[in-house]
Amino acid sequence: MRCWKCVPMIMALCLLAGCGSTEETVDLRDQYHDMQGCSMEAVVSCDQDGLAWEATLHCEYVPGGESTVEVLAPETIAGVKAVLDEAEWRLEYEDDSLNAGTLSEEAISPAACLPRLMNALRDGWLLEENAENWNDVACIRIAVDQSGSQDGKIVSTVWLRQDDGTPLRGEIAVEGEIILTAEFTNFTFYDTMSDDAA
Repeated sequence: MRCWKCVPMIMALCLLAGCGSTEETVDLRDQYHDMQGCSMEAVVSCDQDGLAWEATLHCEYVPGGESTVEVLAPETIAGVKAVLDEAEWRLEYEDDSLNAGTLSEEAISPAACLPRLMNALRDGWLLEENAENWNDVACIRIAVDQSGSQDGKIVSTVWLRQDDGTPLRGEIAVEGEIILTAEFTNFTFYDTMSDDAA
């Protein structure tokens, strides 16, 4: 008889324990949803169909606007820039510009990796979140669903530093296979940049 009286209390404690982490995740994601934009650099790796590719990318991300991704390394393609918005994307090099066609929300490409991870933090459907260390850095790991009608199940996972909420690592997986990874080396919110300038 006494055991049954304990069950509601145990369930209440479990619910309260879950609430803290959920609120923390909401707070972390809110700063991405409310941001004016951000500047970031990351080493992006692509591994698909046995082909490996890696480049250091600089991205200026503007929610709902035009975002740019520029290749910093390797030297052979440094300076190539991709300009992306919700309707299309184009490649630019020096003064030349090449329209690269439409970019659907389901498109997965190394050039779109960093903007896509930011979109995931802003609008993705939360699948799971937990505290997890990455390379001895305390993080909150957030996995969100961005599945589209053409590419099957697309899950983006981002490790955000617990101390300031900035990204440390990101992964994009299609149908359970990780095809893009990003190791962030620099990240600044535009709001923070404005405060620093002031």
